[in-house]
Amino acid sequence: MTGNFDSIINENRPVIVDFHAVWCGPCKTQSPILKQVAEELGERVRVIKIDVDKNQAIAGRYQIQSVPTLMIFKNGEIKYKQAGVHTKAQLTNILHNIQ
Repeated sequence: MTGNFDSIINENRPVIVDFHAVWCGPCKTQSPILKQVAEELGERVRVIKIDVDKNQAIAGRYQIQSVPTLMIFKNGEIKYKQAGVHTKAQLTNILHNIQ
């Protein structure tokens, strides 16, 4: 997964990475919000989900200590990182400021 992950976050468009866990209640709240953002923005953004229990190396590399944590990458650079559930309005605003 690591090689594929690195190529994805190096894309020219913003990539939202949702670090989550299947046992996490707030993660279940975040998921449909991310789906709405992805549907609304289409090709302008990419959303991927990383299960921290199955991808401990990637979670460790970015020091993910709580879930959900959202990170936004563009051209391989970290543009945003914050733990907690984000609203659609928050995410849209953050993405607007990145582009």
